[in-house]
Amino acid sequence: MKAHLMYIDADFDLEAPQGPQEPDVIQDLGLDVLLDAMADGDDFLRRVATRGLLDSLTTPEQIAYRQHVLDDCLNNREFVIELYNLAISALKIQKGLFGGLIRNPSSILHHSLEALHEFVGSLHQLRDLASGIADRFHSEGFTTLFDMLQRELSDDYFAAVNGHLKRLQFNAGVFLSAGLGEGNKAADYTLRVRLIKPHPWWDLFPRDDGSSFTFRIPDRDEAGANAIGELKARGINVAANALAQSTDHILNFFQMLRTELGFYIGALNLHKKLDGTGEDLCVPVPVQADPPVLHAAGLYDTVLALTVRGGIVGNDLAADNKLLIMITGANQGGKSTLLRSIGQAQLMMQAGLMVCARSFSASVCPLLVTHYMREEDRTLTSGKLDEELARMSVLAGHLGRHDLVLFNESFASTNEREGSEIARHVIRALTDNGIRVIFVTHLYDLANSLYQRHSEKALFLRAQRGTGGNRTFRIVEGEPLRTSFGSDLYQRIFGSVREGDFTNADSPA
Repeated sequence: MKAHLMYIDADFDLEAPQGPQEPDVIQDLGLDVLLDAMADGDDFLRRVATRGLLDSLTTPEQIAYRQHVLDDCLNNREFVIELYNLAISALKIQKGLFGGLIRNPSSILHHSLEALHEFVGSLHQLRDLASGIADRFHSEGFTTLFDMLQRELSDDYFAAVNGHLKRLQFNAGVFLSAGLGEGNKAADYTLRVRLIKPHPWWDLFPRDDGSSFTFRIPDRDEAGANAIGELKARGINVAANALAQSTDHILNFFQMLRTELGFYIGALNLHKKLDGTGEDLCVPVPVQADPPVLHAAGLYDTVLALTVRGGIVGNDLAADNKLLIMITGANQGGKSTLLRSIGQAQLMMQAGLMVCARSFSASVCPLLVTHYMREEDRTLTSGKLDEELARMSVLAGHLGRHDLVLFNESFASTNEREGSEIARHVIRALTDNGIRVIFVTHLYDLANSLYQRHSEKALFLRAQRGTGGNRTFRIVEGEPLRTSFGSDLYQRIFGSVREGDFTNADSPA
């Protein structure tokens, strides 16, 4: 039995190895806040949310499949929680029964019988719950799951299982056969079904007609008892292993059901928190990787929405058919916030989640990575530029066509001429190989040189600066400017700018 609520034809792998770029992506995009919102204090849900968010779906069909399942969850929150709690209860049964180390066939059989007896009860509850709520769910994921439960967990199935469990208790003893092997040693032990037939009244009186042989072990014959026990163990070994495998199969089903439902429980937690902010939420529209697509209305930072009440400014984007988006402009004007918003939205879309915007559509990317400026190396083993180049080299080894790289003030740790030259080579190498780049920078030499090429595959955005230097936190299309307006911040903090405070207020930042 399979849950298949996360993928059309595959299981969700909670133990999938972490990619080398994941810690940076989590840090740079502020995903800890988002993951904490999904987990709501539950460590297991946080693990599930992390894997679900970072193991991106790569086709629009896969994303739509998960979106439809999530839509069912949003419309039937209480029933999804009930299904999740039922799976947890079944797993608690397993923890209570398998606390110790089990090695011999008799113990395996005994514990498997106990577990299966309890699991059958849980399966019965699950089947009955599914049959009562199936008509409320319409996604392919849930309808397939419920159809499977109705088909495989029929009344005939439960009757057959209960019959087998009763026989495997061996209340009438173990009935087995064996043959003679090499050296006249017993071989080919086979467990038999003992047919109980009514006997005539005269069979109640013992007789010795030579048709059968009976051997009884004296009560104090310990060696004989051990020998009989070994014969029994050999006879029931195959049955014990088969029963243990059946137990494991049902256990794995409940574990997978809990895991996959856990992702949607996290999504419900996130939706509840975001919905409470009063900000817009939308179902994103994923499209194929080629040609590149990215357009949005009212896109805002999920982390800000979860941590700041009110005053969130959204931005519109129209970046279809663009391999490069260059974002420049005033200090503290919202450039990094927009970059983070795009990264969050891309990951949330490719996880099948809602997106923080009025509308959002983007082409899928096999891999999203970040390259942000880092603090100075406190161990002094390398300079900042060395560290940036080394990190870029590692990323380059994992990147391929249609991937997305988010740069924030990269290569600004050296002088502007050298930093711009390095960045130009990196951008050209990536875009020439079909990799999408979004680059936030204060390097005017870099931004202006790319702008002057008038490439149809590039879009240039600029942080808007209002009258008097106030920040609107809106990003609009515009050519790069030679200044980042640091004097605005100086004036806001220290008062009016005096002659001599800046040798040239329009000098490059």
